[in-house]
Amino acid sequence: EISCSLVGSEMCIRDRHNGSGKTSLVEAILYNAQVTDRIGKTSDGTTVCDYDAEEIKRGISISTALASFEYNNLKINLLDTPGLFDFAAEMNEGIRAADTVAITVSAKSGVKVGAKKAYAEAVKQGKSKMFIVTKIDDKDANFFNVLTELKTVFGPTVCPIVVPVLKDGEIVAYVNLIEMKAYKYDESGKAVEADFPTSEISDKIEYRIDGLLGAISEAVAETSDERMEKFFEGEQFTQKELIDGIHDGMNRGIITPVICTSALTQAGIDMLLKEFELLLPSPAEVRKEEAFDSSNEIIEIACDENEPLSAFVFKTVADPFVGKMSYIRVMSGKLSANTDAVNTAVGGSEKIGKLYTLLGKKQTEVTCAAAGDIVVASKISAGTSATLCSSARTVRFGEIEFPKPCYSMAVKAKAQGDEAKISSAMQRILEEDPTLTYIQDENTKEQILSGLGEQHLEVTASKLKGKFGVDIKLEVPKIAYRETIRKKVKVEGKHKKQSGGHGQYGHVWIEFEPCVSDALVFEERVFGGAVPKNFFPAVQKGLEESVKKGVLAGCPVVGLKAILVDGSYHPVDSSEMAFKTAASIAYKEGLRQADPVMLEPIGELKVITPDENTGDIMGELNKRRGRVLGMEPVENGITMIQAEVPVREMHDFAMYLRQTTRGMGSFELNFLRYEQLPANLVSEVIASVSLDN
Repeated sequence: EISCSLVGSEMCIRDRHNGSGKTSLVEAILYNAQVTDRIGKTSDGTTVCDYDAEEIKRGISISTALASFEYNNLKINLLDTPGLFDFAAEMNEGIRAADTVAITVSAKSGVKVGAKKAYAEAVKQGKSKMFIVTKIDDKDANFFNVLTELKTVFGPTVCPIVVPVLKDGEIVAYVNLIEMKAYKYDESGKAVEADFPTSEISDKIEYRIDGLLGAISEAVAETSDERMEKFFEGEQFTQKELIDGIHDGMNRGIITPVICTSALTQAGIDMLLKEFELLLPSPAEVRKEEAFDSSNEIIEIACDENEPLSAFVFKTVADPFVGKMSYIRVMSGKLSANTDAVNTAVGGSEKIGKLYTLLGKKQTEVTCAAAGDIVVASKISAGTSATLCSSARTVRFGEIEFPKPCYSMAVKAKAQGDEAKISSAMQRILEEDPTLTYIQDENTKEQILSGLGEQHLEVTASKLKGKFGVDIKLEVPKIAYRETIRKKVKVEGKHKKQSGGHGQYGHVWIEFEPCVSDALVFEERVFGGAVPKNFFPAVQKGLEESVKKGVLAGCPVVGLKAILVDGSYHPVDSSEMAFKTAASIAYKEGLRQADPVMLEPIGELKVITPDENTGDIMGELNKRRGRVLGMEPVENGITMIQAEVPVREMHDFAMYLRQTTRGMGSFELNFLRYEQLPANLVSEVIASVSLDN
């Protein structure tokens, strides 16, 4: 039993398919638990958890919101995380902080990719799981089809707890299979116990309930030898045995309860809260958290408030008015306000100021938080994945794993002179979102913002404007083309100018030939002092400055070797500047004669995709001028395709892959080498690059 001295079950409400009703479900839970006096609507922008201006404007969840409340002497922390793939970082953060992952599945649309990914991440992190079937009141809802789909996709651990009773396609009651009681809900959402359904009320209901009860009993029997023995003897489990068995099975990851609800009518919400209380493992019951001690050895941290302090920063929010807000899960001991803790991420002391619990944007100040609880600290330096601990036991928890950015755009300031403001504001945003990167491309000199998708970057741009007053525009990044030559030539470069007094005279013969090098390779083979040695550096410098621009489109030149073989000088008029200019003249003439060509960057691509999509992906890569090198299985039903593909063809590949694989695919693209641009694209590329320059 979870008592008030132990912090209750943390929940991560999560389904990455937009429209499963996560935020509406949280609204219904808070209203039913009498935490709020009204039910907000996402469409009206009045929900507790979607309070950010961007969320209200777009009608979607963008960042994880915390809703903490007391219910029957139980502390519950609900983490409502976004449902769109572009904000996948929030799922990883939310699951890391939670003890139980409740995955919402629409009774109308069924199991989507988001549910599969959330389930897989929960399994990976060793969290207990629960399915909440939402929108059960929808006219197109079909709970039992969804239940069958859940069993098919996730296996025999799926265990229905609350199911609807149908008559003529309408829900007439809800059955709690643990209590073996039926309930009806009035217009205000209040539950009234009803007669247990028979075949007169609903066709085949007795047969169906018998089957569901059998499945529950079989699942509970798997949780211990004693329960298995009782099951084989044909004895019925008591209500307490069912509760204890499911509770134990959830904690061990071998039972995943299913509860149906309607946020609109409040049907099933009271039973959901009851199952939170009865079935969900408390923080003290879940497996111990692994951490690294001061010797970098792995140790286990028990969730005990009497142990030394250890806490984990799982999320950071950059607020221009409040300052940085750090969401903290206390792993052991107590975290107290106005105290010092060790920040093992940087190895120094961290001053903890005020602590808050949150109900959406509403902050309630607290003096301390015990092991298992979630609080927010403001204006501390610790970033996401940092560990705060007592000096009596220095530990470090493993960092959260985040998906890598796969979609990039160039950032341009709308107002001239805002570049410094953009950089400063972007650093604040990067603290908040680990799936964003903001770097300068060393080749094109553009500032490149990379994230998980188009909407991800659009929201980032809106945040920059709304929170920090910086207006930017996003453009397709330039491709870092190169130029090179394909044959050897010998050319003359002469710079001669006489305008009274000392003149200018520089004269060189230079051989240009292809080589394998990104930088210019310079040699001198001058005999007989035709060019004095003191002018060699000037010739080299003139060539090094010249190779920054080729003769086709003004792109940097690579793979070029220049050999100074001859020339002449004037004892009075020759100077370093004259020879530098002569070298530049020779360079321009030499490249024109040496069969210059355009080069494009080629990337090494690794695509992770479901088996059924491999044909589509390989066909698409062929269209994008890619070369598929091979395939290999990664895990059951998942294949990795390896290919080489031109970078210029890959800008929107992230969008294509997401659409084709319905979000299951991912990829990694790294620069490999440069190759000659096909002849049919040269004119187009030269025109576009020349326009940019």
